[in-house]
Amino acid sequence: MAKKKNITDTKLISFYMDYVLTHNHAPKTVYAFAKDNNFDEADFYKNYASFDALEKSIFKVFFYNSIEILEKSEEYQHFDARNKLLSFYFTFFENLTANRSYVVYALKDKGMKSLSSLSELRHAFKKYIDMLDIETLDIKEPRIVKIQDFSKQESFWIQFMMIMKFWLDDTSPSFEKTDIFIEKSVHAGFDLMDIKPLKSVIDLGKFIFKEKMQ
Repeated sequence: MAKKKNITDTKLISFYMDYVLTHNHAPKTVYAFAKDNNFDEADFYKNYASFDALEKSIFKVFFYNSIEILEKSEEYQHFDARNKLLSFYFTFFENLTANRSYVVYALKDKGMKSLSSLSELRHAFKKYIDMLDIETLDIKEPRIVKIQDFSKQESFWIQFMMIMKFWLDDTSPSFEKTDIFIEKSVHAGFDLMDIKPLKSVIDLGKFIFKEKMQ
């Protein structure tokens, strides 16, 4: 009898992706999946509660693999928020391209309605957007700050999903049209969020108010 394999979450993901691409559906049971890949069923549950949980983790792994690559770059560390986000998108979609068959299965063949597969990615991405320290209006009211932060996260998540959809439908060589779409989307997004003109208007209003009060 062959010795049972030592299992990790990375190996489980690899086994799972290979299975669904070979059979075009998820494994029927954890027992059968473990038996086919020669590991103990209990080892699966040490890492994931279900196949759904495993599937959700795959896109989060793609995300953190991309971040790990970027953080090794000294150049990336000195980028502003706009160029950090551009670098992230290019790196992330390179990772997706390397796993395109699985991503198409998970998101396109099953329908974009299966966005539950992206729930953990969404959480990680929104935290990343917060860490970019994208400039917003300096308003001290906590409720306004909370609304601003939420709007910023959701706006960039929508942008991310638009790029994902474009990439899924892209038929250009090396997905070069997606690269163009990424650049145009990021620049347009940051240009729309440019608060400098609005800050000037607010500063003028403060000055006028101060002068009138005196």
